[in-house]
Amino acid sequence: MAAPRDRLVNRETRIGVALVAALGAFVFFMLVVGSLGGVRPDLTEYPVGEVLALSDPAATHGNAQLRIVGWYAELSGDCVGDSGGVDASVAWLQRDCPVRVLLPEQPGEGITQAQMERDGLRLAAPNGQPFPPRAKPGGPNLQLEQLIFTGHFDDPVAQQCVPDRLERCRETFVVSTYDGQVR
Repeated sequence: MAAPRDRLVNRETRIGVALVAALGAFVFFMLVVGSLGGVRPDLTEYPVGEVLALSDPAATHGNAQLRIVGWYAELSGDCVGDSGGVDASVAWLQRDCPVRVLLPEQPGEGITQAQMERDGLRLAAPNGQPFPPRAKPGGPNLQLEQLIFTGHFDDPVAQQCVPDRLERCRETFVVSTYDGQVR
């Protein structure tokens, strides 16, 4: 004896199918609404080469939050230069060492401080925290992947830098965080 037609799909099954269909419609709606309009500028990732090509990145971007993608390199122990002076409120921005830069090309193990300063975008942070840990104790700290650094140029503290470093302070990218996942 065959089951009646109304018994093949019970009430709970119909409710479950309706909920799944409604969820699918909601996801589709959100995808359509989310794709309207342009890309949010705060989510735009700029290649470091593009930023380095600017004559004055601080004037171009001001102190707006940016996401810059590139190859991170740091030289600490072998670095030659000063620690930024006695005023700790500005020393973190105007110091020579450690040198932290973002480069457009993956650097080799033999990269020098002069090459890093010439070819890279200088990075700094008030607390020194948002930088990748060292992979090995000596030489340059190089990463095996491109990183995305979030931060800004033209930090308000730059106005307190000594006159001969004022422009360098303004054009130093002040980092708030970084991510290792280039999308």
